[in-house]
Amino acid sequence: MPHAMESSPPAPARFVDGYLPALLALASRLISGEFHEVVRQHGFSVSEWRVMASLADGDPISIGELAQVTVTKQPTVTRLLDRMESKGQVERLPHPSDRRITLVRITPQGSRTIERLIGLAREHESRVLAPFGLARAEELKKTLRQIIDLHTGRPGPGAAADASADAEAGTGTDAADAGSVLG
Repeated sequence: MPHAMESSPPAPARFVDGYLPALLALASRLISGEFHEVVRQHGFSVSEWRVMASLADGDPISIGELAQVTVTKQPTVTRLLDRMESKGQVERLPHPSDRRITLVRITPQGSRTIERLIGLAREHESRVLAPFGLARAEELKKTLRQIIDLHTGRPGPGAAADASADAEAGTGTDAADAGSVLG
């Protein structure tokens, strides 16, 4: 009697329909686009929202790091900070040990201004992830953080614990192997 072969899902008709970078970009555009409308309705540009959300925890960061986190060119961030500083939303500070670096942090006024939008962002995220359930949503975030960590060359939070668990299960790869597989 022939053995039943395990069927795999049909291959996508177009390459981009199964290509991870294209899927990530499309998902980001769709999900972010929904929330960006809310941002604009509250009187912020998308760039201002990204800066304020990145600074919301109150810790100062360098302009270079802010540019990286907001996926914005550094000269654009500098001009944006000029406007936001004039509104009292952010402030620039000298770096304590490196005079070449300027740090930026949100002001108390900026924190009050962005507080409502952060709540709305959390509600939006909950609606987006609700169909997947808590466990799948957390696994998705964990996987995305791992992808980011692999491609930025830095171990993320819990990376050592994840690697240890993977090693015990015999499923892990080191970053160099993963990098060559991901291409």
